[in-house]
Amino acid sequence: MDDEIICIGCGAKLQSDDPKAAGYLPASALAKAESEENTDVYCQRCFRLRHYNEIMPVDLNNDDFLALLNTLASKKALIVNVVDLFDFSNSLLSSLKRFVGDNEFILVGNKFDLFPKNSRQSKIKDWMRQEANRMGLHPKKIFLVSAARQKNLDDLIAYLDKASKNRDIYFVGMTNVGKSTLINAIIDKMGDIQDLITTSRFPGTTLDRIEIPLENGHYLIDTPGIMTENQLATRLSPKDLEIVSPKKPLKPATFQLLPGNTIFLGGLGRIDYLKGESVSFTVYAARGVTLHRTKTANADEFYQKHVGELLTPPVDTQDLAPLKGQEFRTTYKSDLLFGGIGFITVPKGCVVKTYTPDQIGLGIRRALI
Repeated sequence: MDDEIICIGCGAKLQSDDPKAAGYLPASALAKAESEENTDVYCQRCFRLRHYNEIMPVDLNNDDFLALLNTLASKKALIVNVVDLFDFSNSLLSSLKRFVGDNEFILVGNKFDLFPKNSRQSKIKDWMRQEANRMGLHPKKIFLVSAARQKNLDDLIAYLDKASKNRDIYFVGMTNVGKSTLINAIIDKMGDIQDLITTSRFPGTTLDRIEIPLENGHYLIDTPGIMTENQLATRLSPKDLEIVSPKKPLKPATFQLLPGNTIFLGGLGRIDYLKGESVSFTVYAARGVTLHRTKTANADEFYQKHVGELLTPPVDTQDLAPLKGQEFRTTYKSDLLFGGIGFITVPKGCVVKTYTPDQIGLGIRRALI
């Protein structure tokens, strides 16, 4: 058979030779697909993701993804960079300037619904723009959405509808930012096809670009998520990622601290209070993340003894990198960032040290709440 059969979930070419490679389908199922015309087929990996929410590892070559993105500069296109608002710095494509060329691009901050209800959209957008500008990126527009709950989509869809009149629209982003979920939500609102693209909370679901035709003759194109060691999501087991990924608005937990106190965010984050007055620290993290306060003098020993048990996630500590810290001094009310886990709001005038595995996702910003 000359024609390739493509998985409609992830875009990979279907094959029955290598169970670990993209697009695997057992030989009998592939033969059935080849004998039936106009059949929508999912590879085994996408099928299990859709029906059992199970992740199956696939050998991926990030270089292939980057080569695909490198072609965008030569096309007439609108580039949509979808970012995770809870891991913004690590999910913003810093190399986007090279991919975009002379094309316009917009930023779409996903998972806005997880911020507390008193969060101001204007402050979040200002922060996003400042961070993008700092990386040499100048988005034409910024949107805040919830792909999972289909919130704030109307303005984005209206913008994309107008922009697609004379060009294709490419969605790009790191893994696990909700890019495919967002495209599914847009398609759901625009037409009759529901859940066309396989989505999950696990990195690397879209394995090749997927083109969705629009009525005006142009396309929405979902590109593969780029995997990076700078994202905590790529280092956690599926079970731990399930726990650490918030599904409801983050509920604040406030601790009264003195210098010499430490708070653990499960076994994935830690903050030591080094200098300052007796003040309140407010932690925003997924409800499954265990929070624990202890004395800094005992913190190392406490961590070694309880990580993976009292301090979870992670449940599986086998491949967990050691916690490494960075010191911050707050000159105004600030959020200490733990990319992929949450953030801690700290008053001005504090000296703290924050930790994550290999310092992944650490940062600071002016408090958003």
